[in-house]
Amino acid sequence: MPSTAGTSKIIETLRSPNYGSYVVGNGISLIGTWMQRIAVGWLTWELTGSPFWLGIIAFADLFPAVIFGPISGAIADRRDRLRLVQVSQGLSCVQAATLFALAAADAIDVYALAALSLFLGIVTAVNQPARLALVPSLVHAHQLNSAIGINSVIFNLARLIGPAIAGVIIASGHVSWVFAINAVSFAFFLFILMNLRLTRPFKTNRKRKRFTADLMDGFAYAVRDPRLSALLALNIAIGLGARPLVELLPGLAAAVFGGGPETLALLTATLGGGAIVGGLWLAGRNHEGDLTGTVLAAAFGLALALIAFVATTELWIGVAAMVVLGMTMSIAGAGIQTLLQFYVDSDMRGRVLSIYGLILRGGPAIGALTMGWLAEFLGLRWPLAGGAVIVAAAALWITVRTRRTS
Repeated sequence: MPSTAGTSKIIETLRSPNYGSYVVGNGISLIGTWMQRIAVGWLTWELTGSPFWLGIIAFADLFPAVIFGPISGAIADRRDRLRLVQVSQGLSCVQAATLFALAAADAIDVYALAALSLFLGIVTAVNQPARLALVPSLVHAHQLNSAIGINSVIFNLARLIGPAIAGVIIASGHVSWVFAINAVSFAFFLFILMNLRLTRPFKTNRKRKRFTADLMDGFAYAVRDPRLSALLALNIAIGLGARPLVELLPGLAAAVFGGGPETLALLTATLGGGAIVGGLWLAGRNHEGDLTGTVLAAAFGLALALIAFVATTELWIGVAAMVVLGMTMSIAGAGIQTLLQFYVDSDMRGRVLSIYGLILRGGPAIGALTMGWLAEFLGLRWPLAGGAVIVAAAALWITVRTRRTS
């Protein structure tokens, strides 16, 4: 938990009028998003009983970031970032409303789920770089670390609340209500976004190049900087090896722990609870300090907790491991984003963060699809154990590399 000074810093950041409004709207929208993710995952499992289909749905939702993310990053460095986020939020509302209509009419099948997941994945891929790059325009520079930590807390608080609500609704047999609530939450955040007035609008001092040149400049800039490239490499390992756990949880809850939607909601909410603790601790940091070392330590802890989770069939041990997984995943993920924000130039922020977003969504997409396929032959636990090895190996490589260059 944060110290007294850290708590004061969090309160100071939340008192920023634009950022405070953004946090409220974003928080409510994320609760709806996590409700929908649980509903889509459980509905997929009910329709197919297949871990491979869980991987396909996750792939459809997450992989578009690989294709559209870098393009969206270049757009975010050229266009009004707030306007891009507003349009994306409106389209997301339409997607949730469509899911509600199909589910309420009992006309939903796994192919419709895949198509609508793909649509939302494309919208999110366009939205993410602009949304991440928007945060520095909502706070003062010295509040950036706290703002990113708060965003992580809000995201994971939503992961705690959303699944708990969704579990109750799904268990009552009214899954379509989940999609209706999410549509309303998207509309509420859109209202907040339409009334935001940025105090520090984005301006670039660079001479504008051709779009393709701007796009390639973003990749070259990230690769040339050893700090950025190391952080992105670790993010790839976590995305491929650890984050697919979230997409495979419906299968784990049913096949490994022998539970239903309530067990799925418990595991997801516990993961979110641990992540809130990690996010609060990170948000209360006053300085960058040895944040790189903290991120690497969190990655090692993440790998160990994932091994503990897949090694048991006892629910209470799984829940305890999920708390640690949530904490370490939150610290590593938010820490990586914080360091990227510190190191990147302002007018390259959209492009570099689009690469971060590409990895954040593309890694789990590829990982979930691959692990889902492997799980058809090996079971759900062995592929995740292999993912833990990937995370630990990457953290070890970066640790050795850092010590050699320091």
